[in-house]
Amino acid sequence: MTRATENVRSIPRDRCENHGLPEQRQLAVNSFMLLQNGHVTAEFWREPYRSTSPQLLYSLSKSFTSIGVGIAWDEGRLRLEDSVISFFPDKLPEDVSPNLAKMTVRHLLGMNAGHEGNIYAEVAREEDWIKAFLAMDVEHEPGTHYRYSTHSTYMLAAIIERITGESLVGYLMPRLFEPLGIDRPAWETCPKGVTAGGMGLSIRTEDIAKFGQMLLNKGTYEGRRIVSEAYIDMATREQSDNRAAASPGRIDSAQGYGYQFHLCRRGAYRGDGSFGQLCLVAPNANIVIAATSSFSSMQQLQTLLDLIDVCILDRLDAGRRCYDHGERELIHELKRLSRAALPAIRPVPDGAPSVHGRRYRMQENPERLAEIAFFASGDRLELVLIGADPHRERRLSFDFRQPVFGEDLFVKDLSEHRQDVAAYAAWEDARTLKLTLYYIETPYVITYAIAFEGETIRLHFHINVSLTLSDYQTSGTLC
Repeated sequence: MTRATENVRSIPRDRCENHGLPEQRQLAVNSFMLLQNGHVTAEFWREPYRSTSPQLLYSLSKSFTSIGVGIAWDEGRLRLEDSVISFFPDKLPEDVSPNLAKMTVRHLLGMNAGHEGNIYAEVAREEDWIKAFLAMDVEHEPGTHYRYSTHSTYMLAAIIERITGESLVGYLMPRLFEPLGIDRPAWETCPKGVTAGGMGLSIRTEDIAKFGQMLLNKGTYEGRRIVSEAYIDMATREQSDNRAAASPGRIDSAQGYGYQFHLCRRGAYRGDGSFGQLCLVAPNANIVIAATSSFSSMQQLQTLLDLIDVCILDRLDAGRRCYDHGERELIHELKRLSRAALPAIRPVPDGAPSVHGRRYRMQENPERLAEIAFFASGDRLELVLIGADPHRERRLSFDFRQPVFGEDLFVKDLSEHRQDVAAYAAWEDARTLKLTLYYIETPYVITYAIAFEGETIRLHFHINVSLTLSDYQTSGTLC
């Protein structure tokens, strides 16, 4: 995969900026790459996100698991008609229902395993996810009812690990990741250590683009066969009817569903994940788009897809070349809509309290912070967060003159991990300290607004997007 060297001709920005979006609409795209004919023709990362940092994919992980199944199928290790229960004789419920007995690998791939409702919470609260999944009621005959299910993908990962005796990452390293030039990735696991499959994979945006290019090439990358064209053809054509399940207005989620891929307009398809993680492949236009985002709703993903449709695919349908028309306007518009003010850099105001050495005992709170301590020296500040478990201590460094890049222990999809963080500090006024943390391997942005009032503090915690955390307020008393 290379960067295009041909000059891009600038034309009036009339199509992308007249797409009907309200002027005030925000679209927090953190990174974006556009490939045509295997070349990168447009890309950007907004501050403070970095091209070198891995990105949490959430449900975009499912598409990688699907390709793992395809590779195992190519190697003859499994058949798509194999029953799910045949892989787990030690995990079966006492009574195996007829519908459970009929469930196959193909049904897991197509999200039509037969469950009526969302089984995520019921499975996730158990330690043994395989046993919990197999214990769920299967109300519909497999193959007859579409129900998006993260744990159906988890079961695919569990099957690969059963038949290969390796972790999913270990199995895919020589077969997928290394041939694509992807460093060994982190992939979260269930409590039993089985790869999550449907979530939890972290790779760079450029790696997402490489994966998309392999898909566009019908399973090859730089001349090497990764997965068969036959499997790609099956995975990217309609296997389930998802139209009734689509949210209103999300036209690109009502075009059918393949094997862990959503079908889109104009013959395109995509893998996607919570908060706007995206790998879009448009074979008719010969393009791939990789993006990571911090969208507050998945309706914003449809907005992004609409922009791509207007600025790129519409023009290609009219017979124009992508790198002659459209991508500059698209990048301009994405930067405009994604523009968000970074925390202000300002000097410490006169009258700000001296916080050095102060330690506060905190009231009960959702983060289970027991104490907070501050250590200051000139323009530098260190925040110490001490958990209810005294052995759980986090130290964050700040500088009032500039962002500080470091590491912190913070949640990803399933659990906490050490990860890159960009930390900003500023006094909003003479008594309110605002500390902002961009966890740049995820969409999460955390803000601690701390008001100092004599011997007490009031703390307001805010997170921009989350599946598990929410805003809260609490207070602390000087120790």
